[in-house]
Amino acid sequence: MGGTVTIVHVGTAANDTIIRKGLAIGADAAIRIDKEAIDSYDVANQIANAVKGEDYDIIFTGKETIEYNNSEVGAMLGELLELPFISYAISMNIEGNQAILIRDMGGIEEKVELATPMVVSASKGLAEQRIPNMRGIMMAKSKPLQVLPPVAVGTMIEVVKYETPVTRSSCIMIDPENMDELVRLLHEEAKVI
Repeated sequence: MGGTVTIVHVGTAANDTIIRKGLAIGADAAIRIDKEAIDSYDVANQIANAVKGEDYDIIFTGKETIEYNNSEVGAMLGELLELPFISYAISMNIEGNQAILIRDMGGIEEKVELATPMVVSASKGLAEQRIPNMRGIMMAKSKPLQVLPPVAVGTMIEVVKYETPVTRSSCIMIDPENMDELVRLLHEEAKVI
């Protein structure tokens, strides 16, 4: 089993160090779409545009993105590319062009079998974290990092209002043996929010 691994990243040149780390631990090439992402829909569209027409078997995404933490990019990417999407994969075996995946369904595990190509969001356990060695770091410098211009994508969200939450009052510590004081505070000073 083997293949070529290409990293696709949506971001500015400030992220090139992170991309090079991916190359150092084994990726063969990288593509960076030169754009500060607006939202998950923007990220999915940028990646879909970059890989459309390419020959690939599996597109892996993380379970969540660092910027938005909403687990949407993988599903959106699958829809944009008209590919099946499997979320929260914790293990995978490939036999020919068939993939057998186990996914976490919030306390239970589900076995899924399907043919490639597909989009998979990786959950903890699917892959082991690797630390780049010196040879990998040196080789990463010569691996290709292609920078692509972004495509125009409209946003599907609008921020109507943003405000910080009300500051909470300080915590009052009460001796567990002093129940009378606890009852008094609950009656006289406690506020229901």
